[in-house]
Amino acid sequence: RRADSGEWSPVCGIIDPGEQPGDAALREVLEEAGVVAVVERLVGLSVTEPVVYPNGDVTQYIDHTFRCRWVSGDPHPADGENLEAGWFAADALPRLEGEFAERVAVALANEPECRLGRP
Repeated sequence: RRADSGEWSPVCGIIDPGEQPGDAALREVLEEAGVVAVVERLVGLSVTEPVVYPNGDVTQYIDHTFRCRWVSGDPHPADGENLEAGWFAADALPRLEGEFAERVAVALANEPECRLGRP
């Protein structure tokens, strides 16, 4: 559960310069939730809406959604960006909004093809 909004979300973050997307996903899982995981596969790829920064710069990001498998660790708010972290049954997830709900749905659907774009 995010400290900035109080809402639940899947683990997400920004790729560091030179970092591979799958490696970034695993780093973020460890940093944010204290869990070691492995990437099973890429399940979704989409482009964000435009982001406008206070200095006027406008950008868009490519969102990668990975289906990952737990290896070790108990989820906890490991980096101070979150208030809570936990495991939930697929039919008992906390309420998720917008793109977060879409990403989790794509990962749970586990379709054989990577979903391109937003549903």
